Amino acid sequence: MSTRLEGKTALVTGATSNIGRAIAEAFAAEGAHVVVSGRSAGRGQEVIDGIRARGGHADFVQAALDGSAAASRALAQEATRVLGGRIDILVNNAGIYPADPTSATDEKTFDEVYAVNVKAPFFLTATVAPAMAEAGGGAIINLGSWIARLGIPIGALYSSTKGAVETLTRAWAAEFGPQGVRVNAISPGVVLSPAPGEIHPAEAMMKGTPAGRMGTPDAIANAAVYLAGDESAFVHGTVLDVDGGRTSAAVIAG
Repeated sequence: MSTRLEGKTALVTGATSNIGRAIAEAFAAEGAHVVVSGRSAGRGQEVIDGIRARGGHADFVQAALDGSAAASRALAQEATRVLGGRIDILVNNAGIYPADPTSATDEKTFDEVYAVNVKAPFFLTATVAPAMAEAGGGAIINLGSWIARLGIPIGALYSSTKGAVETLTRAWAAEFGPQGVRVNAISPGVVLSPAPGEIHPAEAMMKGTPAGRMGTPDAIANAAVYLAGDESAFVHGTVLDVDGGRTSAAVIAG
C-alpha cells in the first residue's frame, strides 16, 4: 500500500459506484481514512468491505443529498464524527444525469438536477470548507464534465450544472485558498466501465481523439489522488481535463 495520503481523512460523495467508488478506493489505497457516502447502504457496504479486505480504512455514511442545506450539513457532521473530528479532503462527486432534450425537460426535473448537482455540493462545501480552514487547511475536489465546455445535442441541463460547478471551483479557490483550503476540479471525458467484449455506443464520441478510446474510472481516481495530495500544493482553482484529449485537441473523423 502506498502512503501519499497517509494520515488524511476524506469524504467522497456518490462513492458507491463508478467514478466515486474508484476515488474512494484509490484514496484508501494511498493511506487515507475514507467515508464512502451514497444512497444505497448495500452498495456502500460492498465498497467498504472491499477496501477493508485490501487493508484500507473506510466507513459508510448513508446520505440522500437532495439539495437541502440540512441534508448537506447532516452529512458533513456525521462524516466529521466518523473520521475522528475532521475532514481533510472533500470530493463533491454525487450527481444525476438525465439525457432528455431541452424541450422534454419539465420543471420538476430541472429543479431536481440543480438541487443534486449544484445546491448539494454548494452547501456541503459551505459547511466543510470553514471547518477545514479552522483546522489548518484541506483540499476540495469537484467533478465537472467535458460537456460543460464542448456542446453536444443532448444533456443540456446536466452540462449547465457542471458549468456551474466549474465556476464555483474558481470562486471557491479565491474565497478559501487564502485560508489554506485548495479547491480544484476534475473534468472527466467519456468514462465508463463496459463489460468485457462489449462495444459501448459512447465509444463513438472518442473516435479521432488523441486517446482514441473511452476512459476508465481509475483514470479519474488517479487525478483525484494528485489533487488531494501534497504534490499539488501549488494548484488552486484549476479544472483538470482527464478526457483523452476530447476538449483540447481537434477531433479527426475516421
